[in-house]
Amino acid sequence: MDNSSKLFGYWRVLMWGGAAALLSLPALAMRFYPDAGVNWSGGDFVVMGALLLVACSAVEIGARMSTDLLHRAGVIVAVGTAFLTVWVNLAVGMIQGEGNPMNLAFLGVLAIALFGAFAVRFAAQGMARVMIAAGIAQALIGVMVALAGLEQLYVAALIGLFALPWWLAAGLFQAAAKSQ
Repeated sequence: MDNSSKLFGYWRVLMWGGAAALLSLPALAMRFYPDAGVNWSGGDFVVMGALLLVACSAVEIGARMSTDLLHRAGVIVAVGTAFLTVWVNLAVGMIQGEGNPMNLAFLGVLAIALFGAFAVRFAAQGMARVMIAAGIAQALIGVMVALAGLEQLYVAALIGLFALPWWLAAGLFQAAAKSQ
């Protein structure tokens, strides 16, 4: 077993344990801090559990496809960014609240990342290009929100800045490709 595999073994425990802890936080808040304003339904727990299961499983699968630490880090950043995009849009919505259909634009970013990853067969060099494209799409949504005046300028800037983790993943995949 190489050091990368050993490190990933520790990371797996932290990842799955962290997912379980994250899922239990709202239940603990509702039980012990009712004034905190956390009021999840059973459906909320099911949706969050499904999101965490998909995200952690995607990291497991993606990380098993390579023993390169940089490639695995790219997978973790990309999956984490996709997870946060979905979570934020379901919880509060990035554009004018969670019920706004304009938030469906972020599905396009996720589609670029997902279908692009399959198209390049998860190869590091191709994944770098796919993550750059996802970041560009994310940044363009921020620009469009700003130009259309749909949100305050700082919200549009935050939407655009959410391209940075996509580009970080691209850099990690690019570094992995160079190290091969």
